[in-house]
Amino acid sequence: MRYSCESRIRSYMKEVNNFISNVHPTARDAYKRIIDLMSDKLKSAKYNGCYFDRREEEAVRLCTTEGWFSCQGPFDRDDCPCKHSINPYSNKESRILFSTWNLDHIIEKKRTVVPELAEAVKTRDGREVNWEYFYQLLFTIDNLKLVHIACHKKTGHNLSCDKTKIYRKRKQTHEIS
Repeated sequence: MRYSCESRIRSYMKEVNNFISNVHPTARDAYKRIIDLMSDKLKSAKYNGCYFDRREEEAVRLCTTEGWFSCQGPFDRDDCPCKHSINPYSNKESRILFSTWNLDHIIEKKRTVVPELAEAVKTRDGREVNWEYFYQLLFTIDNLKLVHIACHKKTGHNLSCDKTKIYRKRKQTHEIS
């Protein structure tokens, strides 16, 4: 199950990487540097495979110690109205069914997060892009929900990135007189 999660997260990284062709030519080097930082962080986090590993600490996994996963509901709800649950550890059929569940981005990856990252890099004007904020939105459960296929809404989410987190805060210097 760990590998299944790692594979999903790797595919998200690949999408971020493939977006480089849409990045303004003058910003591509900076975008590539950010991709490299994200990639290094993902590798050190073992592609967040812990989310699907029942042996992991409760705080980082999305299942019980027995391997039961519960749908977290659509992006615009706090829970699953149908109470979907599954144990892909129990048998092959359940593993196959579990593969149809989505790790859905609350703030959409393709429509919002990745284009916003590209725009931030292009218009940074000396500011430092807060790549860790984008990493959080793209690859962590801060912005990912495990959703049964019946609860997965394909409509636009109409949510945006937090404009106050796109760039790092500058350290203020105080003059001593």
